[in-house]
Amino acid sequence: MIVCHCEVVSDREVLESIEDGASTVAQVCGATGAGRNCGGCVFSLKRLLCQHGRSVPAPSFTEVAGATG
Repeated sequence: MIVCHCEVVSDREVLESIEDGASTVAQVCGATGAGRNCGGCVFSLKRLLCQHGRSVPAPSFTEVAGATG
């Protein structure tokens, strides 16, 4: 299925970029060329990333002493 009509990028190409390590929409766009023109495919790219991407743990935050106000 074509995900990006402007650059004729298929879902297979997007999935290959994810398998090769792309973990953000920007990385998928850089690897495939998708999303560079109109941006209409960005939501589809994000959906594919959410469905097939590796889960990356959220960064941990530490409290800063004296930061309460």
